[in-house]
Amino acid sequence: MSSLKTRIVWSYLLLVVLIVLALGGLFITLIWNYYYGSVSSALKQRSESALDLHGSKLDYMVQTEKANYMLQNMKEGMMRLQLLQSDGRMIIDSFGFADDQILSTPDVKEAMEGNTGSWRGTDPITGQRIAAVTVPIANGERIESLIRYTASLEQVDAMVHRLLRLTLLTALVVILMFLLLSLWLANLIVKPLRELTRTARHMAAGDWTKRVATRRRDEIGQLSETLNTLAVELTKREQLKNDFISSISHELRTPLTSIKGWSETIADSESDREEIETGLSIISRETERLTGLVEDLLDFSKLASPGMELHTMELDVNLPVKESFGQLAVRQEETGVSLTCQLARAPIIVEGDANRIKQVLINLIDNAFKFTPRGGSIRVDTSVEDGEAVVTVTDTGSGIAPEDLSQVTDKFYKGRSGQSGSGLGLAICKEIAELHGGRLLFESEAGSGTTVTFRLPLKQSPEMLKQSPER
Repeated sequence: MSSLKTRIVWSYLLLVVLIVLALGGLFITLIWNYYYGSVSSALKQRSESALDLHGSKLDYMVQTEKANYMLQNMKEGMMRLQLLQSDGRMIIDSFGFADDQILSTPDVKEAMEGNTGSWRGTDPITGQRIAAVTVPIANGERIESLIRYTASLEQVDAMVHRLLRLTLLTALVVILMFLLLSLWLANLIVKPLRELTRTARHMAAGDWTKRVATRRRDEIGQLSETLNTLAVELTKREQLKNDFISSISHELRTPLTSIKGWSETIADSESDREEIETGLSIISRETERLTGLVEDLLDFSKLASPGMELHTMELDVNLPVKESFGQLAVRQEETGVSLTCQLARAPIIVEGDANRIKQVLINLIDNAFKFTPRGGSIRVDTSVEDGEAVVTVTDTGSGIAPEDLSQVTDKFYKGRSGQSGSGLGLAICKEIAELHGGRLLFESEAGSGTTVTFRLPLKQSPEMLKQSPER
């Protein structure tokens, strides 16, 4: 499997090579055309201007006179001047006479056809690379002779070769620089990814203490921060899970121990009536505790799967509130805490599951009893506010510490109260509220009581009467 680093380096390198080849090819083409084109253009311009200037005189001269006239008046600088017959046979050469040498280069052949011909190649006489331009001298439609200018390309070739070498060297340097740059960039990307991978492997193995050390502000930095946050949350959840297992083990063991002990006591034939009644009462109470714990666990498993289904219907939220109040009012005498209920006179219609709504209310009121000392009070109210049905449970109990307030609905969280329970009750209440499209809100101060607000969307907005609420 090719690594990300390799793919990045090869991608950058391929891109740079293609760009360098394209730009290098364009540059070489321009240099080639500039130098060689300039030589050919200069030769052509010289030959045409010479013919314009001296052509009328050459028309009336014989070959020998033409040769002498050309050597005296048309030779210029380092250019080589040649006079050829119409068949390409050499008449005169400014560099020295050639013995009936016949030229058949492309420029000569084109001039034989009446056109100005140009060519670059190796001179068949000297063996040097030259640029040549040949123009015809015509008498009417008949070509009498050819004038040929040539120039050596030795210096031009040397210059072009130097430029080609310089271009190649520059291309290699550019490719090398980009190769080093791509390696650096690849390391810059891959190194933190490798660290992320190592940390993720430690987390997968169960070691959530590992953290990714990075100060980057890009997407990799954000990913590192997210992984660190994930590790923190997993650590918290692992601790909560361990606490829950420890707590639930204790919560299950205590009633089972009581049930087992009293069962053995009742089975003893010497137990009196009063002792048997006490044992049966304890067994019944502890059985209810076990049933509540098991129901919490079952509800939680349904919510987590998700397997909890709501059997919704149109209902007046006052009805489950009233039933919950009636069910728990009997605890007033036992706990010494007063429980009152104030219901809105008009129906508050919602779309909901009456049993699940009642489950939430019973849990909230039961919690209020647990944390409200003797002599305190609990009040349950219903109303309509901002298009929502509102049920509030307010107590004068011990309240919730600020550091616990944001976590009371977390799964397995039991806070610092030391009260028995699964730590799932409020988490289940929150899930039920959200399944109904509602919310569960908490307001509390340590030592000043707690208000829990259960809000549900209205099915229809009832017309609330302004009479005093029903008790």
